[in-house]
Amino acid sequence: MSDNQSWNSSGSEEDMEPREDPGHHVGIADLSGVLSKWTNYIHGWQDRWVVLKNNTLSYYKSQDETEYGCRGSLCLSKAVITPHEFDECRLDISVNDSVWYLRAQDPDHRHQWIDSIELHRADSGYGSESSLRRHGSMLSLTSATSGYSATSTSSFKKGHSLREKLAEMETFRDILCRQVDTLQKYFDGCADAVCKDELQRDKIMEDDEDDFPNTRTDGEFLHNNNNGSKEKLFQSLSPKGINGIDFKGEAITFKATTAGILATLSHCIDLMVKREDSWQKRLDKEMEKRRRIEDGYKSALNDLKKKSHFGGPDYEEGPNSLINEDEFFDAVEAALDRQDKIEEQVRNDAEKRRLKGRDAVRLPDISLSVCPQSQTEKTRIQRSSPLPSGDAYSTAGAHRFSDKVEEMVQNHMTYSLQDVGGDANWQLVVEEGEMKVYRREVEENGIVLDPLKATHSVKGVTGHEVCHYFWDTTYRNDWETTIENFNVVETLSDSAVIIYQTHKRVWPASQRDVLYLSAMRKITATNENDPDTWLVCNFSVDHDEAQPSSRCVRAKINIAMICQTLVSPPEGDKEISRDNILCKITYVANVNPGGWAPASVLRAVAKREYPKFLKRFTSYVQEKTTGKPILF
Repeated sequence: MSDNQSWNSSGSEEDMEPREDPGHHVGIADLSGVLSKWTNYIHGWQDRWVVLKNNTLSYYKSQDETEYGCRGSLCLSKAVITPHEFDECRLDISVNDSVWYLRAQDPDHRHQWIDSIELHRADSGYGSESSLRRHGSMLSLTSATSGYSATSTSSFKKGHSLREKLAEMETFRDILCRQVDTLQKYFDGCADAVCKDELQRDKIMEDDEDDFPNTRTDGEFLHNNNNGSKEKLFQSLSPKGINGIDFKGEAITFKATTAGILATLSHCIDLMVKREDSWQKRLDKEMEKRRRIEDGYKSALNDLKKKSHFGGPDYEEGPNSLINEDEFFDAVEAALDRQDKIEEQVRNDAEKRRLKGRDAVRLPDISLSVCPQSQTEKTRIQRSSPLPSGDAYSTAGAHRFSDKVEEMVQNHMTYSLQDVGGDANWQLVVEEGEMKVYRREVEENGIVLDPLKATHSVKGVTGHEVCHYFWDTTYRNDWETTIENFNVVETLSDSAVIIYQTHKRVWPASQRDVLYLSAMRKITATNENDPDTWLVCNFSVDHDEAQPSSRCVRAKINIAMICQTLVSPPEGDKEISRDNILCKITYVANVNPGGWAPASVLRAVAKREYPKFLKRFTSYVQEKTTGKPILF
């Protein structure tokens, strides 16, 4: 068996594999279902209808929209499927620069999807090592060798000399093979002639012994016979008598051929040495170019890691977040700065509209009869009626949380009004005019639970007015800028409601929501010298209609705003005006934010945002009460 035959037979391993009849092809089962797909940092994980078919993964917004075309697809031939190291329900699928982050409803479904994807990839010929044979072509040894030679030689510039010398080597090889065959025939002929000569000589010697008595005495006959035998012997040994081969000429030709081969080999070696030097220089240049590219890649990768925004879910708040604490803080601070600019622009636009319409005559009856009323306007109109008297807020009212509300009110009145100026556990973190903000650092299981206490004095408003605007949800969106949306889940009484609200997300922190009971109380004075005191307390509760969801991190709060009204006597017989009243505000907050935000970031945000909130809210109350009757 020749080399080519042995190569082809050994290379045709694919022919030994069982082949499926094209008319009875067994296909891989398709798979479809709902997976959560990471969209962006605003919307986070969203449910999508995902279809695995024909080695392609496609997704639709829902199953009902499959007939309108997919929203995206990935060919799985060269996809990399990576099960997440910590999240047992998550798998990442990447093709070049495109990455899909997917989450199944449980680990079993994730394994089912991964197995199905691998089966489709294997069926397409890219999923297993054995399947690679179906994509290659089995070349014979001769064709592979010739292809290699053509490739290796044609890649040289001005490589004609080397190719010519190789062609000469091929010619010399053919000549040398023919000469070896010729000489081999000559040597075989010589061996046969020697054997025949020995047999003939033995026969002649036997004939001479038989004829010896008949010879003459002078020996002439014997002599003639001996000469004839010798002639026959030498005639059989003559080189010309063996197939007519010129041994001397063949030997000279063989020597010339071998000399030519040696000379050609020497010339090829010289060419290869020169070519090696040239290739070595090119290799050095390529290595240097590769080194510069690798350095540039590393530099670009480091710059990317230093950026304050990343697109994937691994670069947001979480137990295994890839973003470090400094990057987290920078991103949060940048997001808060952007929100501040937006709020400032909104305030400026509102102020311009107010100044333009300040002199316009309003006709509320006509406008209400012509224009449809929004829910907020209806609420404002309802609230425009006289508020309940202060006695209505003196008790907690009768509802299932009455005892809890009373307990919270008593605790805040006992501990929240205590002076913390001399307490070493409280740190003064902000002081701006009449406003002071204190903080006591507390952590539990790595979560920041710092109690915060702020004191402030506001002229021209009463405690009742401040608590009214803080408690009444009608005005919530006017002064609260951190809330995305809220709704009243249940109204317990005229002074107590359960509220669910979601806060605007500040990336990379997760979005927070909170469910709390908000109650407003008037504190009955035990001494005639005690100031008029109002209190609003907000504390977290549970409710069946607002269960925690995976979209937001549920925060826990216990907040109180205690407002005391101080009145200075007016001069003479003048009535009390807003110039004579001062509201002393004590604001306490105990917040468990949940989640995995770094402690330093939470403390920095609290130090920044709480003073802004107090100034913004109290300024709003002063603006709303200007020119209106005093509400004690």
